[in-house]
Amino acid sequence: MQQETRTRFGLAPEELRSFRERGFFGPFKVYEPEDIRRAWRRERLALMDRSNAIYQEEAAQSGNTNISNYDRHMDSEFLADHICRPEIVDRLTSVLGPDVLCWRTEFFPKYPGDEGTDWHQADTFANASGSPQIVWPGEGVHFGGTLTVWTAFTPARLDTGCLQFIPGTQESMLYDETKKMHYDPERINKESKSGVRRGFFGYDYRELLIDENFEPDESQAVPMVMEPGEAIMFWSTLMHASTPHEGKTDEMRMAFAARYIPTSVHVYPGTTEIVEYGGRVSLDRFGSVLVSGTNEYDYNTIATQTTLGHPFTTR
Repeated sequence: MQQETRTRFGLAPEELRSFRERGFFGPFKVYEPEDIRRAWRRERLALMDRSNAIYQEEAAQSGNTNISNYDRHMDSEFLADHICRPEIVDRLTSVLGPDVLCWRTEFFPKYPGDEGTDWHQADTFANASGSPQIVWPGEGVHFGGTLTVWTAFTPARLDTGCLQFIPGTQESMLYDETKKMHYDPERINKESKSGVRRGFFGYDYRELLIDENFEPDESQAVPMVMEPGEAIMFWSTLMHASTPHEGKTDEMRMAFAARYIPTSVHVYPGTTEIVEYGGRVSLDRFGSVLVSGTNEYDYNTIATQTTLGHPFTTR
C-alpha cells in the first residue's frame, strides 16, 4: 500500500511499479562511503562489548556467532539510528504503508575464503526452528515475508560476496519451510552447488524444496555490486543468494540486514525463544521497534527507546 503523500525518499510511482515487478529496489545511498567506513571502524570495536546485548548469556553458551549477531540495534545507538533513517523508512512506507515495525536485525560477515550463500526464499522464517517467526494476518494469506534492507558497510563485489537476485520470483514460494532444515556445522565451506561453493551457515536449503529436482536458473541472476553505505530493499520471498568471498582481498565483506513488516504482522507467535544454528536464545528482552506510524495491535512486544545507554528496552 502506497502512502497518499510521497515522503522525501519515498518511491515514485514508476519505482514502485518496478519494485512490485522485480521484488527489489536499489541500490540506493544511505551514507557517504567515507562516513560509513569511519563509523564501521568505530562501531566494530564498540560492538565487541556485549554487556548490554539482549542475547548475551545464551549466545555465549551456544558457541555460534550467527545467532549472537541478531538484534544489536537494541544496545547500539548507531544501529538504533540506522534502522530508523529516513533514507530507509521513507522507502519502506511506500510499500508497507505508514505503520511499520523492525522485528529483527542481523550482521552478515563474509570473510576471505567463505562460501557463498545458498539460493533461498524466506516467508515465515520457520526454516531452521520449525516454528513461524512472523505470521501475516487474514484468512487465506498464502505468504507474506518481510521487507529486508541490506546495507553494505564494506564493499560488496562479485569476488567478495555480493548479493544475487532472480527478479520476479517473490510471488511464488519454491520452498516449504514447514519441512525444517537440519543443522550440521560440518557442511560449512564444504559443498559446491552448480559449480559454486554455497551453503547456509550449516544448513542446506535444498532440504526444503517442494520440487527436489528444482535448480535455480543462474543465467537469470542479477548481481548487486554495492559500495560502502549503499543499501538494497527486497522481499525475503525473492529468490536470493550471495557469491563466495574468493580471498583476493583481506577485507571482510560486512553487511547489516534490517527486517521490516507492517504492525499487523504477528512476531514470534507462540514462542519464547529462537532456536537456530545449533543454539537457542530467550526472547525475554526482545521487542520489535516501531520505526514509523502507530501500533494499534496488542500481540507484539514493542521496545521503548531510552537515553540510559540502552537504545531500546522492553522492561
